[in-house]
Amino acid sequence: MLLCIDVGNTNIMLGVYREETLVQSWRLETRPERTADEHGILLKDLFLHNALSTDDITGVVIACVVPPMLAALEEMAQKYFRIRPLVVGPGIKTGMPILYENPREVGSDRIANAVAAHERYRQALIVVDFGTATTFDYVSAQGEYVGGVIAPGIIISAEALFEKAAKLPRVELARPRAVIGRNTVHSMQSGILYGYVALTDGIVRRMKDEVGGDPLVIATGGLARHIAPESRCIQKVDELLTLDGLRIIHARNPEAAGGAKG
Repeated sequence: MLLCIDVGNTNIMLGVYREETLVQSWRLETRPERTADEHGILLKDLFLHNALSTDDITGVVIACVVPPMLAALEEMAQKYFRIRPLVVGPGIKTGMPILYENPREVGSDRIANAVAAHERYRQALIVVDFGTATTFDYVSAQGEYVGGVIAPGIIISAEALFEKAAKLPRVELARPRAVIGRNTVHSMQSGILYGYVALTDGIVRRMKDEVGGDPLVIATGGLARHIAPESRCIQKVDELLTLDGLRIIHARNPEAAGGAKG
């Protein structure tokens, strides 16, 4: 089995695959101060709770956009799984041409999203990832990563509003009763939710105008389920798209990953 680890600025997504089937997934809070041992014990507990054995893991692949965490995760993989992990980054075979001016600048999670989406749908598409940042990535019908857009994430923007406006409370990210709020909480919920729906639809529309045609629009990330139902442009939702991309990339790099168990 394969353990996929996607480290974002807010959350870590973990997935265990048996060939192409996702057996189990977990979402954890990102804590850069965790040591390799803390990561290892936490994973062993998760495996035990779900009746899985760490001995069955034969590969580990990591995408990490929080550089201080990478060394601890690599050490954890080798110490607790006895496996040298594949780290998605420069030099790794993705099977996808990267047309960015500097390919090294593209986050490994964005590449994993693009790889998984193209492998699944084989057409021009836009992937919208609602994470700490909201990213929009365009993949051509030929399977090329062309580029994209990076916007502040929903939670970042909401936190800035709470911190900078002393009289405004923290509110739950939820659909208000109406667009026009009749109290402060509903007014804020409307602005946050429908503001991001409008941002999403507006950027996707401009991207479509620029590239021509009608690319498929896929949403992923932990907050996708809040935005997708209100959006006029999102056609598919897959919150675990990144994990599937890591699985595919691992399969394309058999010589770069592994390490004998024993």
